[in-house]
Amino acid sequence: MRPRFAPSSNIPRFVPVTTTTVDQITQRRRGTGLIAHDPALSAGGYTLIAPQTDDGNVYLVDIEGRVVHQWKMPVRPGRAAVILPNGNLGYNGNHADSPEIYPAWSLWHGGDFYEATPEGEIVWRFQDPTHHHDARWLANGHLLYAGCAPVPAGFAERVPGGTAHGPDETMYGDVIREVDRDGRLVWEWKAWEHLAPEDFPIHPGFGRTHWPLVNGLDVTAEGLVLMSLRTTSGIVGIDRATGGVKLHIPPSVLSHQHAPVALDNGNILAFDNGNFRTGKHVAFSRVLEIDPASNEVVWQYADELVNAFYTAYMGSAQRLPNGNTHVTESATGRLFEVTPAGEVVWEYVIPWFAEYPDEAARKYVPGRQNSVFQTFRYTAAQLPWLKVSA
Repeated sequence: MRPRFAPSSNIPRFVPVTTTTVDQITQRRRGTGLIAHDPALSAGGYTLIAPQTDDGNVYLVDIEGRVVHQWKMPVRPGRAAVILPNGNLGYNGNHADSPEIYPAWSLWHGGDFYEATPEGEIVWRFQDPTHHHDARWLANGHLLYAGCAPVPAGFAERVPGGTAHGPDETMYGDVIREVDRDGRLVWEWKAWEHLAPEDFPIHPGFGRTHWPLVNGLDVTAEGLVLMSLRTTSGIVGIDRATGGVKLHIPPSVLSHQHAPVALDNGNILAFDNGNFRTGKHVAFSRVLEIDPASNEVVWQYADELVNAFYTAYMGSAQRLPNGNTHVTESATGRLFEVTPAGEVVWEYVIPWFAEYPDEAARKYVPGRQNSVFQTFRYTAAQLPWLKVSA
């Protein structure tokens, strides 16, 4: 059988054909839903999933892979969903008026934030169409998120590296904002005011449209704002009072990572994507636990066959109460749990596949997706409203 392609000005769009009974979605053909589970070693619990292309459906899946609760949100995800301390859903939605800043922007168009009860009632909403990638719903009810704006005149010329796509290309820089429950701005940080561009060059494999592209956020116990820098690689910890860099895990430790998480022991957990890993002939992902005092990797997980675990974009990791780690291999919709010894004790593949609804996004990432930005595991105690029949 020959695949058919529809003409496009950019990447060809695959048009599924029905001349064979063989499922043409490779990931689904390999198996979806619950793949493996060791009840004796798994932390158990419930996994929250907001598939990127499933039209705003958000699923809570038990450890056996069964959907036990579902939300239908007004818009598709701009990125992720979380369960808030009050039991409600925090949802980062796709903003209808988000501008077409650059091609990859079409994948998220974030900035339409909702809080919804378990019954689906919207009880809070905040909008910022400049938002992209990550957001953190803070314990005090505030929202911390990444936005962007054009860098000042003359600044782009100071940023080394990257690949320009045209002489008139606009460079955008990150603007991190925190707003309260009334939507009032309580803190703002602009990358070009606090990062020396010469110290944060863009890798040649990335374009120059977005510097340094903060794709992940968290807050440490000391109050530092952790930021994952995608196009330059590395993680910084920012002092809120001064805006200065108080912590820096450099590109020599990480490769174009996502999702820094401040652990209770003071270390930082990160999803190390590995797009352009120095000195390696294959691309592979890892999960790293890093001591920020020394930048030493104190724990890591990589697949025994290293390239069997890889996502070129997105990805996250979460440390579970029993010491295991929940991992989101985003591009393939593969979720799994590993022990401190690196044994996989649970695996699940997202079964919901669809193309991105936006034509621009389909050109950038064509094909039917089961991708997800981040997923999170919760205990029954964190879901007191959940009623599950025996």
